[in-house]
Amino acid sequence: MKILVCISNVPDTTTRIKLATDSKSIDTTGIQWVINPWDELSLTRALELKDDPSSGVKSVTIVHVGTAMSEPTIRKALAIGADDAVRVNAEPADAFFVAKQIAEVIRKEQYDIILCGIESSDYNGSLVGGMIAELLGLPSVSSISSLKLENGRTVMTREIDGGKETITVTVPFVAIVQKGIAKEPRIASMRGIMTARTKQIRVYEPVAAEPLTEIILYEKPEPRAACRFINPDNPGELISLLQNEAKVI
Repeated sequence: MKILVCISNVPDTTTRIKLATDSKSIDTTGIQWVINPWDELSLTRALELKDDPSSGVKSVTIVHVGTAMSEPTIRKALAIGADDAVRVNAEPADAFFVAKQIAEVIRKEQYDIILCGIESSDYNGSLVGGMIAELLGLPSVSSISSLKLENGRTVMTREIDGGKETITVTVPFVAIVQKGIAKEPRIASMRGIMTARTKQIRVYEPVAAEPLTEIILYEKPEPRAACRFINPDNPGELISLLQNEAKVI
């Protein structure tokens, strides 16, 4: 059984984002790039399954759509334990473009389980996993918080309103995972860092895919207004402000 983990290259969540002068992109100067947290948890769970001899998982591959600038992030995923990697050599224009490229990789190489984080920590679109499944005609299961391989069956638990649902799916399929799929991200060991230098990254050129969305402009949110304190003994002033100034009642 082969597992493919889709990873995206995102700014560290502590990074202060600055806009480029044209306000149509971000200024990447000084940004620390990391594996998207939900994808990192997906990779951890895939490696846990591979570590279990009874699971039948033979290899864990990662796939990423991005330029050569993202290779340090790919190497980190290899250091964590992935066997090899595929990079589609293109700027990730939008979710559809990314999904189209990954779908073509899957058509070429054939994987049994495709894992995607539920969203990326930069755009929070929650689109790529479902699009991959649709492009390939595969079943997809969203909001996965548990993934097990038991007696040749894939058993997953997903979050639903008011509780949890346990289901089984035949391979191949796409699993869109969320928090809970693994307790903590796996940390790369020194040996893993050293061996990652020699692991293969296969580079594919992109297939034709017209992006479906376009960024017109980025705008920073309006500054928050200063807090105003009202004497608790004067509720009439509060009511007056809510009615006449805030106009919320």
